[in-house]
Amino acid sequence: MTYDEFNDFCASLRATTHVVQWGGAQVWKVGGKVFAIGGWGEEGEVRFTFKTSESDFFMLDDRPGYRPAPYFATRGMKWIQQHDAELLDVAELKHYLEKSHKLVSLGLTKKKQKELGLNQG
Repeated sequence: MTYDEFNDFCASLRATTHVVQWGGAQVWKVGGKVFAIGGWGEEGEVRFTFKTSESDFFMLDDRPGYRPAPYFATRGMKWIQQHDAELLDVAELKHYLEKSHKLVSLGLTKKKQKELGLNQG
């Protein structure tokens, strides 16, 4: 997955916004809260970082190509980074990006969720 493909996929999710920050990273938010980041790799390396549930965090931590996300995980947050393009399963990454979007959106106030048309019914 390229960063352009990553950006297209994240843009397809409901109520998302995109900014470039933190050293040129592609940062995706829902309701103003970060759910996915593309970037932070060495020159030519593609990396994707996303929030996970606690169970997914521990499962992915043991999988080749994934690791606790630098900065986030050291502060106790359950964020994973997919860091090996050779081991990247695009369908799997999309699945975890959707789950991250959902997790973060559920952390928004009920009022904000309703405003954005999220998690209704």
